[in-house]
Amino acid sequence: MIVITGAGLLSAIGTNQAETLQSLRDARAGLHPVRFLPTVHRELPVGEVPLSDDELRRLAQAPEARSRTALMGMIALREALAQAQITPQLIADTALVSGTTVGTMDCTEREFARTGRVEQLGDCAEATREMADHIGPFAFVTTCSTACSSAANAFILGANLIRSGRFDRVVVGGSECLSRFHFNGFRALMILDSHPCRPFSHDRAGLNLGEGAAFVVLERESAARARGVRPLAVLEGWGNACDAYHQTATSENGEGAYRAMTQALRRAGVAPCDVDYVNAHGTATPNNDVTESAALRRVFGDNLPHISSTKSFTGHTTSASGSIEAVICLLALQHGFVPPNLRWDGGDDSLILPVVEPPAHTPCAVRSATPLVSAAMTPLCSWPPPRRPRHTATRCCLTPPCNRYAPSMSSSACGLPTCPPSSCPKSPRWWPAA
Repeated sequence: MIVITGAGLLSAIGTNQAETLQSLRDARAGLHPVRFLPTVHRELPVGEVPLSDDELRRLAQAPEARSRTALMGMIALREALAQAQITPQLIADTALVSGTTVGTMDCTEREFARTGRVEQLGDCAEATREMADHIGPFAFVTTCSTACSSAANAFILGANLIRSGRFDRVVVGGSECLSRFHFNGFRALMILDSHPCRPFSHDRAGLNLGEGAAFVVLERESAARARGVRPLAVLEGWGNACDAYHQTATSENGEGAYRAMTQALRRAGVAPCDVDYVNAHGTATPNNDVTESAALRRVFGDNLPHISSTKSFTGHTTSASGSIEAVICLLALQHGFVPPNLRWDGGDDSLILPVVEPPAHTPCAVRSATPLVSAAMTPLCSWPPPRRPRHTATRCCLTPPCNRYAPSMSSSACGLPTCPPSSCPKSPRWWPAA
């Protein structure tokens, strides 16, 4: 069994778990006009970490660090290791798998503006190396660079390194800063909203880019038990699929998303009706939300779990989204609440009905939860205590601009474990925690 023993994150809604939790409970988003990214398009809202590079250096205790991607990763990595009680001696036997695609592109852009030339473009491995050298030395270091699925793929690689017997402990996650390179790329695709994004809403008009980092410590259960560390959750299943339909879109029947979700559920031995919450990819692009809704209906049938997109808080953090949303789901599991889908203003028959903003400071509990990853994968996590979310997944996209999920079969045709109809009641959208 693979357990999670520590987590750390920072994003537009907080520089650690505690700040993030408070923002989620207060329904306080982090989408604002550009502050730090050097762009002329300052009218577009983004989910920036609310710290300058110098402030990040002080927080990371890394005065020589250059890349914002590495600085954010150092901060999240340090929090995860501290919660897992990983000492310097234990780091020497621990692997690190980090996901990023922008990498050090912020450094590249500064160098090009200064000299008119650069020797390398946004080195992804360099950002990971900078983090590892500052925190480590780790026993093994590698980088996943698969666009928006990078951090979620890091979960799968980390789990397989443990399953193979090579390591008892792997830190997985990702970090991504905003850069003009991908900010202008998404703008060229004409899928950036000039207002804060509205996932699954009938008037949605595109996504807002964000930045941040998150890491979790995966550990063989026997190793965690030997150290006397109490697990936060269990990593039960994952799925990775791509239908190779298009560079920036999935096929109309959503085969990639469908396969990723069903693989994860099947690996975990979890029936669709056992899932009470899905953290959707929910980019708020016109196409993604319709096709993702269809894919979710294909997997879950008429008994849809609670669903929300926390990109309405953080923006789309691209390569880091899989790990940031996984840690948000851990917070939901531990504290018994469902993160709301902000700014929803009504949908239509093609869209799922998300969990909308709850009253401020109202504690909520669900019996289980599932954050999704994307057309790429879906890590599932669970934690036994009653009256807490038990199952969680995460979705991140295989392609930078948008993901698409679509309809077709009912959940009864997917070959997953099934529950008797009487055991799959539609639960209330909110109920008080004990």
